[in-house]
Amino acid sequence: MEQKQSIEQLTGRARLPNFAIPRRYDLHLKLDLSACTYSGTVQINVSIVEETKFLVLNALELDVHEVCFTNSHGQYRPSDVVLDGDEEFLVLVFDQALGVGEGVLGIGFSAVLNAHLKGFYKCTYLDGGEKKNMAVTQFEPVDARRCFPCWDEPALKATFKIAVDVPSELTALSNMPIISEKLDANVKTVYFEESPIMSTYLVAVVVGLFEHIEDTTSDGVKVRAYCPVGKSDKGEFALNLAVKTLDLFSKYFSTPYSLPKLDMVAVPEFSGGAMENYGLITYRENEMLYDHLHSTTARKQRMAIVVAHEVAHQWFGNLVTMEWWTDLWLNEGFATWVSYMATDILFPEWKIWSQFLQQTTGGLVKDALEQSHPIEVEIHHARSILEVFDDISYKKGSAVIRMLQSYLGDDIFQKSLSSYIKRYSGKNAKTEDLWSVLSEESGVKVSGMMDAWTKEKGYPVISVKAKEHILEFEQTQFLSSGLQGDGNWIVPINFSLGSYDRHKSFLLETKSREVDISDLVDSLDNEQLWVKINIDQSGFYRVNYEDKLAARLRKAIEHNSLEATDKFGILDDAYALCEACEQSLSSLFSLMDVYRKEVDYIVLTKLIDVCYNVVKISSEAIPDSANDLKQFFINLLLFPAEKLGWESIPGEDHFSALLRAEILQALVIFGHDQTQKEALDRFQTLLNDRNTPLLSADTKGAAYIAVMRNASISNRKDFESLLNVYRKANTVQEKERILRFLASSPDPDTVVEVLNFFLSDEVRDQDIIYGLIGISLECREIAWIWLKENWDLILSKYGAGMLLTHFVRDIVTPLCSNEKADEVEEFFASRVHPAISMTLKQSIAQVRIKARWVEHIRQQQSVQELVKELAGKK
Repeated sequence: MEQKQSIEQLTGRARLPNFAIPRRYDLHLKLDLSACTYSGTVQINVSIVEETKFLVLNALELDVHEVCFTNSHGQYRPSDVVLDGDEEFLVLVFDQALGVGEGVLGIGFSAVLNAHLKGFYKCTYLDGGEKKNMAVTQFEPVDARRCFPCWDEPALKATFKIAVDVPSELTALSNMPIISEKLDANVKTVYFEESPIMSTYLVAVVVGLFEHIEDTTSDGVKVRAYCPVGKSDKGEFALNLAVKTLDLFSKYFSTPYSLPKLDMVAVPEFSGGAMENYGLITYRENEMLYDHLHSTTARKQRMAIVVAHEVAHQWFGNLVTMEWWTDLWLNEGFATWVSYMATDILFPEWKIWSQFLQQTTGGLVKDALEQSHPIEVEIHHARSILEVFDDISYKKGSAVIRMLQSYLGDDIFQKSLSSYIKRYSGKNAKTEDLWSVLSEESGVKVSGMMDAWTKEKGYPVISVKAKEHILEFEQTQFLSSGLQGDGNWIVPINFSLGSYDRHKSFLLETKSREVDISDLVDSLDNEQLWVKINIDQSGFYRVNYEDKLAARLRKAIEHNSLEATDKFGILDDAYALCEACEQSLSSLFSLMDVYRKEVDYIVLTKLIDVCYNVVKISSEAIPDSANDLKQFFINLLLFPAEKLGWESIPGEDHFSALLRAEILQALVIFGHDQTQKEALDRFQTLLNDRNTPLLSADTKGAAYIAVMRNASISNRKDFESLLNVYRKANTVQEKERILRFLASSPDPDTVVEVLNFFLSDEVRDQDIIYGLIGISLECREIAWIWLKENWDLILSKYGAGMLLTHFVRDIVTPLCSNEKADEVEEFFASRVHPAISMTLKQSIAQVRIKARWVEHIRQQQSVQELVKELAGKK
């Protein structure tokens, strides 16, 4: 009884007890790929820092065979071995206490290569048309314990010496270079160099059939890109990026890359986009393989950001690691921010910082929910960690960093980061450690300024009024639900008056403040004098202008007086305020109307995004105006659409290709007859000639949407042709593109057929995320019925991991009524799981926010007349 109580005391918590510390792992894994199993031994050098009769480490879904602890006093075998599947602990009970000092814990174990894309898992590849098995690891956040027994926490760093037994014809990769190989018949044992100190979640092993290309950095680091056989040329873009970003970050952080090599490998099945394993970055294939014929311009751009992000992690995350998952944002927020910085240096013509605003907006949307969480978030269960790999850690995290960088200045910020990396190299850090270094370098008390941004959830909306030569600023917490929050932030405010040459900045440290602008202008009564707060959208907050200031900004947009980033911000804030029922839909439409002659990519993508969201809500709120509304949105987009056309022009800029794809797809979705007809005609040409120049990688999407918008059970011909294109496609890029649009049909029977197709063996598990996001507005309720009917199958097929959150978010969030929100709550009441609980709460909250907005619009008398008027305006 006493022993049982002791075990319960040791295991009933999120963190491991700290009386034993691992120093070194010697891990040997023996794979049987035909049976999809493996066995292994691990010898762990352990420091016992407090006398104990228990050793507690992590293990999950492992069979433990042999356990022995050896120290200078002899060998000890445990009297009891307890595997706790719920707590994911392995408890070793010894009759005799283990004394303070050094020892070695040896464990023999075996396990199955699972099919859920986490831990040590199996996936398949084609070798001469034959399906064969390969093995890949994905340990972040807490799945090293699924592969071998270990102290699976980021602060418990150790060195790793790894060996693997694999079929002789396959390539084996790990974090470090190979030191030797030993062949025994058709099995080879591959021995890798011992690693520097690192966290368990960064350990990696990949075993498969690859070919590779390589290059070397200016510091002599060998970089390789491992690709599927026959596709090594598709790895050249990623390889080139990796070499350049390694050099760039070595200089920026004033610290060289810490390993002798960096491998990148494209694996056929992967739950995320990519993973920064130390010295061995793994990618899903379409995030690393660039095909100039089949990859879109948007994919090429994303690939640059993703490669830079993963390479940045070799410093921010791998060399300096967060102490616990509470500070995940130190990894992900910084890697996101610095990936944009690197991409901007490598491709200045892409103006990537303007597109960073899409990251900021993603953070603002999620953080306006009452069900948001602070950047520094408490973690209570290992399986809930996965859910904080979200828009708060990545997007709000990176946006808050950008805001701080703008306030402190580029040079101080860079110098501080270099000092931080040097000080904590090989160690673990917390948020306050970073603030401390920034404070030392800048002389600013950074923690006092930033604590509310990282330790509290939410952000402010700044209300602005003008009176003679005074601007009045007031901050309140912004919530999409319309409720009042009580947060208070120290907000870096900047603004311009009538010209970007007239500007001012200050810290808003209290709830409200009056700012005298008589040093810039005599009076604010001039009707032509616009006031733009949050110049360049560098701050993580929204702005609510009084009516007369909003009217002046509309004129400034019409006269093209504002930068693209500011036009983006004005529209983004107006939409958010409208959704929160702080402004009328009519006022939003009046603002959208002044964007008719807009040509800038970042502004138009925001306009299209707002159009999509308004269509979704209006179908419920003002269904009689649906056609007029779509006509208004078509009118907004015809000017840039006619300028761009369907075909690219030699020498055109990056943004024309990006924008052409977005605008043509929007016009097809809104039912523009001419665009739909052209899209269908071009699709017929594609069926006769797969390499037709009439459909590029960027314009195929519009054609595929047109096919599906016209598909129904009685009109299946083109739908079946598109499925056939998918089945015959030999590139991951083309398969992804088709999956994105297959569920866009307005016909419920067709969409249910497509959803069942997604669950079939014809679609790789990882690719479900592309299909779910494209479910049509008309079929959101049938998709919810389908999810309920198939939930048990989905849970067993995909497991409780990252992919499962997509089913919840992409199918629940589009719903639009309180009745549906109640249904969702009732259904999941008995099916909740730590891996989806936060996503579920946030999705239900978004449904209720839309339901409230629908009711608010129904009470607005003039909105339908305005829509009719705007639809008729050419």
